[in-house]
Amino acid sequence: MTAAAGAKVAGAAFALALRDVSVNYRVERGRTLRALEGIDFDVPEATFCAVIGPSGCGKSTVLRLLGGLLQPTAGNVTIGGRAPRAVAAEHRLGVAFQDHALLPWLTARENVALPFAAVGRRVDDRRVDALLDLVGIADFAAARPGQLSGGMRQRVAIARALVLDPGVLLLDEPFGALDAVTRRRLNLEVQRIWSERAITTLLVTHSVEEAVFLADTVVVMSQRPGRIERVQPVTFARPRDRSLLAAPAFHALVDDLTAALDAADVLA
Repeated sequence: MTAAAGAKVAGAAFALALRDVSVNYRVERGRTLRALEGIDFDVPEATFCAVIGPSGCGKSTVLRLLGGLLQPTAGNVTIGGRAPRAVAAEHRLGVAFQDHALLPWLTARENVALPFAAVGRRVDDRRVDALLDLVGIADFAAARPGQLSGGMRQRVAIARALVLDPGVLLLDEPFGALDAVTRRRLNLEVQRIWSERAITTLLVTHSVEEAVFLADTVVVMSQRPGRIERVQPVTFARPRDRSLLAAPAFHALVDDLTAALDAADVLA
């Protein structure tokens, strides 16, 4: 993907596609509020895309469109050429939010296994155990959420999002409530997990550093109504480790995108 907004990759198979998408919300007294306008970008299969933008620009609205929770007012949203709701109905979407939404009376292991019961399938114990190990929480499988740290709870939430082997992973500010040290540690863990799984992923985040470290492409949105201001490839080699965080090229790109984000915040 080129740096130009809305650019396409010739011959690529796009897992996620938004085509000239606009969204209006009804507000009081019959008025409408335009949340998104002319959103147009693609996420190729098995790549990681991060979306950044000012608060209220519509980042989470993009996620809700891809999750099949919202229909666009205009334009088209597809996953693998199909409607998101159809993909979600087949349990091919994994979602993790800032609020981990774990059930407090269940253990970590039971929370990870919960989606099997939700879709009427027998629990795959080996998969649950493998995911608990993958996210580094196997030693706490019998603990309940109240006995876990915030970072541990988010690890459980990520394992739960992956347990049904989804084709797409949607992450909505999953580390936004964590302290900076824990957040950076989990960024490293997510990069490790993603490198092993290479699942098509879209992350909504306020952190430019997080976006650059994790993503293959960073999409910068403007203030409401949200528009695409920039689509920036991130070409650092994978797997990425802690040393990248100290690299001058990394900081240069973070600074560049931060400036673009600041400019986007004063537009519109």
